[in-house]
Amino acid sequence: MNIFGALYTRVLSWSRHRHAPKYLAAVSFAEASFFPIPVAVMLLPMSLAQPSRAWRLAGITLIFSVLGGIAGYLLGWGAYEIIEPLIQGHAAQLDKAKEWFAEYGVWIVLMAGFSPVPYKIFTITAGVLAMPFIPFVIASIIGRASQFYLIAFLVNKFGPAMEPKIRQYIEWLGWGVVVLIGGLLLWMNFK
Repeated sequence: MNIFGALYTRVLSWSRHRHAPKYLAAVSFAEASFFPIPVAVMLLPMSLAQPSRAWRLAGITLIFSVLGGIAGYLLGWGAYEIIEPLIQGHAAQLDKAKEWFAEYGVWIVLMAGFSPVPYKIFTITAGVLAMPFIPFVIASIIGRASQFYLIAFLVNKFGPAMEPKIRQYIEWLGWGVVVLIGGLLLWMNFK
């Protein structure tokens, strides 16, 4: 199935649109609180399309991802009863995230901010557990900045050389990420 190649080409075309930074900001915010697609899927092609803007795009992604994480935290903290029916399918993941919070505390937010694990699970759980807000925000900034600025660095360092290889292996990369996320979610459910 050639799903990721078409998606990659479409995102590259979107990245040249004059409103591309606004789209990236919206997806960054939504991904951290309720949207299912990782924002790196949009940031990488947009940065490859315009390598000179990679750092700026990473900054936009960071700001709006952390703001979305704060929104997820507030949803978990103040409106969990309202959103609980919407996340019924993620109950086991939320329970596992609660265990990890009990064991690792703020470090789990930092790890989740950098990893491909759905960040929203941890933002909402942090709010449900009333994790101290300032450490949550600091860990979110560090974790998310690590991921997004790593992408900007790689694009600036290897961008023109990387793009043909990414295009060549996009299906393998895309399905690899899906398998990785699926494996992590299964591991969260059965550990």
